[in-house]
Amino acid sequence: MAVDLSPPDPASLRPVAGVDLGVAMAGVRKANRRDLVLMRLAAGSTVAGVFTRNRFCAAPVILARRTLEAGKGVRALVINTGNANAGTGEDGLARASLVCEGVGREIGCAADQVLPFSTGVIMEPLPAERIVAGLPAAVGNLRPDNWAAAAEAIMTTDTVPKAASRTVRLSGGQVTVTGIAKGAGMIRPDMATMLGFVATDARVSRDALQALVRETADQSFNCISVDGDTSTNDAYVLVASGVSGVVARSEADLDVLRRAIGEVAVVLAQAIVRDGEGATKFITIRVEGGRSVEECRRVAYAIAHSPLVKTAFFASDPNLGRILAAIGYAGIGDLDTSRLQLYLDSVLVAADGGRHPDYREEQGAAAMRKPEFTVRAVLNRGPAAATVWTCDLSFDYVKINAEYRT
Repeated sequence: MAVDLSPPDPASLRPVAGVDLGVAMAGVRKANRRDLVLMRLAAGSTVAGVFTRNRFCAAPVILARRTLEAGKGVRALVINTGNANAGTGEDGLARASLVCEGVGREIGCAADQVLPFSTGVIMEPLPAERIVAGLPAAVGNLRPDNWAAAAEAIMTTDTVPKAASRTVRLSGGQVTVTGIAKGAGMIRPDMATMLGFVATDARVSRDALQALVRETADQSFNCISVDGDTSTNDAYVLVASGVSGVVARSEADLDVLRRAIGEVAVVLAQAIVRDGEGATKFITIRVEGGRSVEECRRVAYAIAHSPLVKTAFFASDPNLGRILAAIGYAGIGDLDTSRLQLYLDSVLVAADGGRHPDYREEQGAAAMRKPEFTVRAVLNRGPAAATVWTCDLSFDYVKINAEYRT
């Protein structure tokens, strides 16, 4: 069960002018479930994205990167769940291309104006013919207010759909930002097994949009970890339809839009952690007093990725030596451990190189029993800080992943 996470209210998800979404049942892996999403974009939309750094990246990632680099103009995104089309070689590229060609025929654009995305089982042939056969139904379902249905249709092991909206005013008028994401396992920065799609009706240049997608990814999807595994299919895509006519050109306008997109991305990223496979706790890891943000993130990730730390979180067992050990192997060669302070919420548990004399284990257990708590490490070696969000590692995580293909 997800930690303090409810399905989004469809009425709270504001349509984005110039973006229509359609869902359909293609039977990619399971019958009678919505597993296909088509997102049609207005002519003139700008699109930017960041993708997994896994060298074994999936066929749709390769094609999507090529299309964005070509700069021809994107008219549609097509997303399937149930099959990742990863580890499929040249055949996978050919099958992803067939899907793009099918979308082009249905909506009247070139195949290389379509970005494909897949998620699901790795190393299985993509049933492209089923997806193509499902496209007419997706086209018939195209609506601007279909964000909630689309969020549900891209789920794999997720238990809750993930979506969020914001409306902000720029100097030229009001614009909307709405986004959806999926992800629950195989989650680690750069990026996660996640797909995230955020759209705005503001008009933004391609270069500015690419900067926005990178900046907001670093504030959100690159700050989460469920199990420390980096997927083959990760993608975070930002769309600016421009249909509102409001141009985000000045630094002030871009700052307002950046905050709105960042807020949506953080909500989606945290929802992924809250819905982590088998998760029972949502943990904020805050590292302060580092010499650089990169250094602080390295320490935070060491804590967030540690199976020993995460199983202690699950058991509400304040075996805090595991956290100190993770900090110690994070790769800071000149770390002075005698200056480090470690907190669970507001409780100081370690200082001067060891357990704080006033700390009592029942204090640590009480903090860790809560569904949400904060681990804060203060390095006392500089002004930088970083935050990462993670979850515990439970019996159910093993069960879900042991039985994923059955």
